[in-house]
Amino acid sequence: MNESTTIRETATLGGGCFWCLEAVYQQLRGVERVVSGYAGGHAPNPSYRDVCNGITGHAEVVQIDYDPQQVSFYQILQVFFTIHDPTTLNRQGADVGTQYRSAIFYHTDEQKQIAQETIQEITAAGLWSSPIVTEVVALNGFYKAEGYHQNYFDQNGGQPYCRVVIAPKVAKFRQKFLEQLKG
Repeated sequence: MNESTTIRETATLGGGCFWCLEAVYQQLRGVERVVSGYAGGHAPNPSYRDVCNGITGHAEVVQIDYDPQQVSFYQILQVFFTIHDPTTLNRQGADVGTQYRSAIFYHTDEQKQIAQETIQEITAAGLWSSPIVTEVVALNGFYKAEGYHQNYFDQNGGQPYCRVVIAPKVAKFRQKFLEQLKG
């Protein structure tokens, strides 16, 4: 491999509303692209309406392309378990339904192992008073969400949902992971 070849990896995570995850991961050093979408369901090419109605089985997710030389999958999971509540089944705050479940859709056996070990580590540390209910399942397909869902927080930061729900998660991330922010 020549030195100009850069390896990229992909992570797919569901932790409630994809707008929240997207807004955070776009600021993490080493992340090159974040796409909001749907995974974990049974219907091909689902629409936002169908996912929200719970008829496709999909979760709202982000797919993250990153440079493993700058940020590891483990570090991505550390952020993930900081910015959402992995102990609530099929809900994040006021968002309720299977589309808001906590899930790690692994791409490789190595990602599966890291995810399971990270959950064990967090459980042993007692960081949450309730058990972690995050699913760790193989990715069985990813569907990009409609265009108006992409870069949502950047384009709609003044909306009440963005100010009340997303902005505090971004602030918490920025405070806790200051040294890992993009320059």
